[in-house]
This record gives sequence, structure tokens and C-alpha cells, in this order.
Amino acid sequence: MIAGTPVLDLDEVLHIQCGVVARHQLLAVGAQPHDIARMVRQRALARIHPGVYVDHTGPPTWRQRAWAACLYHWPAALAGPSALRAVVGPGWRYHDDAGPIYVAIDECRRCAVLPGHRLRRVTGLDDLVLWSGSPPRMKLEEAALDAALARPDEWGRVALLADVCQSRRTTAERILDALETRSRVRDRAWLASVLTDIAAGTCSTLEHGYLTRVERPHGLPSSIRQRHDSSGLGPVRHDVDYAPFPLVVELDGRLFHDTAMQRDRDLDRDLDLATGGRRCVRLGWGQVFSRPCRTAARIGILLAAAGWPGSPRRCGPGCTV
Repeated sequence: MIAGTPVLDLDEVLHIQCGVVARHQLLAVGAQPHDIARMVRQRALARIHPGVYVDHTGPPTWRQRAWAACLYHWPAALAGPSALRAVVGPGWRYHDDAGPIYVAIDECRRCAVLPGHRLRRVTGLDDLVLWSGSPPRMKLEEAALDAALARPDEWGRVALLADVCQSRRTTAERILDALETRSRVRDRAWLASVLTDIAAGTCSTLEHGYLTRVERPHGLPSSIRQRHDSSGLGPVRHDVDYAPFPLVVELDGRLFHDTAMQRDRDLDRDLDLATGGRRCVRLGWGQVFSRPCRTAARIGILLAAAGWPGSPRRCGPGCTV
């Protein structure tokens, strides 16, 4: 029974809630305590949490576990990774269905946390939740931010946000709007720049990351940035040009919506460079933000083959160059 929605009988409650029902809902539809005890004894219901039941005795599905978590902590809603899983479905690659259920409750509440549950206390919960969801869940944009901020590395955050947008269930602009309403967010400026790039299809954050994480810390030669050139397709602009060495690095910030025509144009540009005796390599978010040291080492090899007399240096104690 969803808050504020009258339910006529037990069958309807079970249908809406994927076979899961709370004790207070059973009482609300007319069951007496001895009726509940009889249904459990006859295995029409099985206890999944204190005061929460499911209508079979086998292992619960993920969605039944999610409903049970919300009903046990009621009023509550799925949060973070669990809210994303409820929307995107069982194929969501960032989610382990055997893992914990993430639940949001109002910040003023205190309640026991059962094993396999993770609680998030939220200010203004009602405004951030879709109570009509099955199960109730935080809005997708809020859940995406929470899940992204929980990722341990920057590339993981970029990839998750891009995949959420690619699912076409929300947009980078809407996630950016949700970010702006939050008072305290770790790495707010960087996260906002990434969302802005995703929305605009640009790669300014990626370009800055290459300069500050790959090129400069590892002592690669200074490049010419956004260098104008001409090709068989007309005027072009190269992201990173290592002239006089015949090596160009193109930074591909497109995380989705890459069309066949765009890909064809990129291949033609690479071919034009090759016919002019120059080499082009393309890097993305993973090479820059997840593996900058390894990327610097490989760019150094290419530069050495192109005539650079130097070699990359270590950027710190853990550097793999």
C-alpha cells in the first residue's frame, strides 16, 4: 500500500508491491493478528523482516528485497545504486543484485539498520522521492549523483554519469540542476564541468586533464593546443599537436551519441595526417583520468619513435612510468 493511496484488499496490495506486505498494511485491510499468524503457519506468507512478509517461501527476488527494505524502514525510498537499479533494470552493470539495498529516510528519524541494508538520511525527503514508484525511489538525478559520488575514482564517476544519460531516462542538464541544489558536494566544480561537457558534447575537462595529469607531470614536451590545420575535409583543429615531432593527440570526450558520420570524419582526418607523414592517436576519459601514468609512458614511446630525445619522468612515488 503506497502512502496516501487507499487499497481495497490484500490481493491488490500484493500485486502493487510485488508480493511483499507489511504488518500494518495487513491490519489496514482487515486482517487480525491471529489471521496473520495463520497465514504464516500455512505458508501463505513468509517473514522476510520483522513486520514484513512475502507471499512465498522461496528466495525473494531483488525487487521483493527492495520493497521489503522500504516497508521495514517506512516511510522510506530506494536511494543511490538501488534507485538506479529499480529504474534501469537488472542489466545495470554498476549493480550487484546480491549486494546491499540502499534506502533513504528522513534526516530526523532514527531506526535500526538490518544486515544487507544501507541507510541515507535526507533533508527534505518528500521533495526528492517518487512515492508512486514500485518501489518508491529517489528521483533519478539525485540517485545518479549519490551513486557517482560514491565511486572511488574520477573515471568511474564520469562513466556512470554518462551511462545514466545514455539510458535516455534523464539528461546531463537535469543532473546538473540537481547538483546545483546541493549545499555540500565533494569536487563540485569538477563534477559540474564534466556534466557540462556531457551536455554540450565537448571535452574541455578532458583536455585540461590531459595537460595536468599526463603531459606536464611526466615531463612530456610542450604541445601546441587547438592547432589549426587543413586537410582534404577543409580546416581542422587538432587538440594536441607535438610539432615539430610528427605526432598528434586527439582527445575524444564523446561518451555516447557518436554517429557513423562522425566516426567516418575522424578516420578521414587520421588518414590525412598519416599521408602527410604524421601519426594520430585518440585518447578518452579512461586513458586520462584512470590511467594517466600508463598513458604518458606510451605517448613517450611514440614521441621517441618520432625523434624526441627525452623520456617521460615519474610524477610521484606510485607512478608506473
